[in-house]
Amino acid sequence: MLQNKIFYNYLIEIFKTFLLILFGLSLIALTIRAVNFLDLIVENGYPTSIYFSYSFLNLFGLFPKFIPLSFLIAIFLFVYKHIENSEFLILWTSGLKKINLVNLFFNSSLIVLSFYLIFSIYITPLMLNKSRQLLANDKYNSILPTLKTNEFNDSFKNLIIFVEEKFENKVKNIFIQDNGNYLKKLTPNSSKNQITNIIANEGIVQKKELFLINGQIISFNKQSKKNEIIKFDQLGINFLDIDTNQIKQPKIQETSTNKLFKCVFTNELNNNFCNNESKKEIIPALNRRLSLPLYIPVISLLCSLLIIKSKKIYYKKSIIFSYCFVLLVIIELCIKYTGLNYITQIIFLIIPFILSVFLYIFLNGTFSKEYKSS
Repeated sequence: MLQNKIFYNYLIEIFKTFLLILFGLSLIALTIRAVNFLDLIVENGYPTSIYFSYSFLNLFGLFPKFIPLSFLIAIFLFVYKHIENSEFLILWTSGLKKINLVNLFFNSSLIVLSFYLIFSIYITPLMLNKSRQLLANDKYNSILPTLKTNEFNDSFKNLIIFVEEKFENKVKNIFIQDNGNYLKKLTPNSSKNQITNIIANEGIVQKKELFLINGQIISFNKQSKKNEIIKFDQLGINFLDIDTNQIKQPKIQETSTNKLFKCVFTNELNNNFCNNESKKEIIPALNRRLSLPLYIPVISLLCSLLIIKSKKIYYKKSIIFSYCFVLLVIIELCIKYTGLNYITQIIFLIIPFILSVFLYIFLNGTFSKEYKSS
């Protein structure tokens, strides 16, 4: 039928616009984030391959965040364009009911909702977890980028490094403080209550090794309050087994949905990740993945207000767009508080169903009145 073909073309047009806007907004956000990710190369010494892989995987974390806004803009632009070109007028005069177009918008929102759920439940946590694993492997090329002149560097866990001068791979006036007992092999006393300081005049960096020249090792025992000094002409320190301060434990948004469910609804995960305090953050994360997309159909019905024939101010295009945008802002603000108690969770879950039913009944009734008066 001609009507089905028209609606099919409309659906394709909406999704082309939606995907274009989604990719555009996500790439803009990724570009901004990628600037911050440069610290992986500049400060942490990771190779450029890790940087680009990490940035690419983070793109999947941005998609769900922009899906509701992208769909709103796509639907709004579609309706606005066809109203301005009087294309819908041809449909109304041919006997097509406006509620059929509302059904088209609503069905398209269900497809977008499914698209959102696939990403938020499966793809996004998986890709973000892979990005975390990239950094957890500690595949940095060299410690040289982490050494900045006249700055105390804490890129390595419980290890502070200071260099006064740096030229190419040569450094001068080096100070190293070991609070994690990494360098215990360098001193006769390997007590856990020991702080080791190393001072050297010069040093040479070769990838993950630091060769020090003319210096001394100062060991301080916290219990005996005594210092032990050992002088050296040459000393080599290998950073291969020294942990970096890079976060290795996956964050909540990088954790699988199944694991989050087990944390909330079972007692299987009784550890540092899953406790009563962390559940206050896990529940909002689950609502963002599962409940937030339920508001997408509400956006489609709100945009359907554009095809109501009325000169009243609250049916103006800018006002209707404001309805939708404010709704998205309120959702983002409220979702953070859904972990406080069960009442807020239930309210957040049922509101989209109530709004959808109310708006659909309102639109159907309004169009029926328009049809009778025409």
